[in-house]
Amino acid sequence: MSLLLSFILAFGYVGVFIALFAESGFFLGFFLPGDSLLFTVGLLASAGKLNLAILLPLAALAAIAGDSLGYWTGSEFGRHFLERHTGRFLKKRYLDDTEKFFARYGGPAIFLARFVPIVRTFTPIFAGIGEMKYTVFLLYNIAGGILWTLGFLILSFYLGQISFVRHYTSFIILAIIIVSLIPVALGWFRIKFYGKK
Repeated sequence: MSLLLSFILAFGYVGVFIALFAESGFFLGFFLPGDSLLFTVGLLASAGKLNLAILLPLAALAAIAGDSLGYWTGSEFGRHFLERHTGRFLKKRYLDDTEKFFARYGGPAIFLARFVPIVRTFTPIFAGIGEMKYTVFLLYNIAGGILWTLGFLILSFYLGQISFVRHYTSFIILAIIIVSLIPVALGWFRIKFYGKK
């Protein structure tokens, strides 16, 4: 918690934008704490250390732009890499299945992935690889990005006015991280124990 606070206080709005953009846009950005970052900056805004009116559009723009970069990366480089190595790492059928998945479930998948750590980093990349129509991707990207960022910021801003929340911020952020990772853990267990059946 102190490390996250130090980062935000040191780099301010620029740091918030870069962290949210990188988590959504870069392949290695999955380790960045998007949910807890939003919750923390919302609390700081509640304490008067940051301006909520600046944070709301800034965070949404960072998330949307990051996902768009992830889509472009998958579209321009990911598919070419996978096609070149088809047969060595994977079967062509897997690429075809990816295309079919995003053609059928792509929009809701983009929207829902925004609320799941790690998954939100890789979903736009695979949407690009699967050649999902960009206009559809962008629509759900904007909807998910706005709801995710504004939801966390506004909720934490008002919760920050409650003394109990201010005193136990570290525990609350830890709980948020654990809860947000539950879908990932459930998916992993399902593949681990039932994937071969």
